[in-house]
Amino acid sequence: MISDEQVLDDLFDLILETGPDGLTFALCARACGLSPATLVQRYGNRQGLVEAVLLRAWDRLQAETEAADIEEAVTPQGAIDLLMRLMPPEAAEHNAADGLLLLREDIRNPNLRARGANWGRTLACALGRRLSSDQHEAERLGWQMAALWQGAHTWWAFTRHGEAEHAIRRMLEEWLAFTHAEI
Repeated sequence: MISDEQVLDDLFDLILETGPDGLTFALCARACGLSPATLVQRYGNRQGLVEAVLLRAWDRLQAETEAADIEEAVTPQGAIDLLMRLMPPEAAEHNAADGLLLLREDIRNPNLRARGANWGRTLACALGRRLSSDQHEAERLGWQMAALWQGAHTWWAFTRHGEAEHAIRRMLEEWLAFTHAEI
């Protein structure tokens, strides 16, 4: 028997390829080794399958974020290292293009939107505790840094000035130098 986790992990690569609107039970069956009927039994309809795949992806990102929070230094540089760990350089191109299709789905679906918001709180907290010991300031700076990271990644995708890892890290380091000069 193939576990739900294995099926959903296999289908995540497929949904990145096809986009949520291109995901069909026939394609999914070929990708994961289960029959279309079995997939319908497990996930109901196509929308239920898409939601399950994306919720599993959020669960994996949550686990990666929690592991990075435990393992990275509780310093401003540790905040940068945590973010860079969540965005491996080899995935930058893929995340910038295909990931936007998934983000659109995440924003449209209330369950996925709530899951994304929960992850955002986890990320902002992990970053903030590395940036300030004042709880209010930590929350503010954590959200700012998360937003800057996402924005830096998006703008890198448009401009392609240098390698993604260097361009995004430089942007985060410049912001960090500016914010800590004012604190």
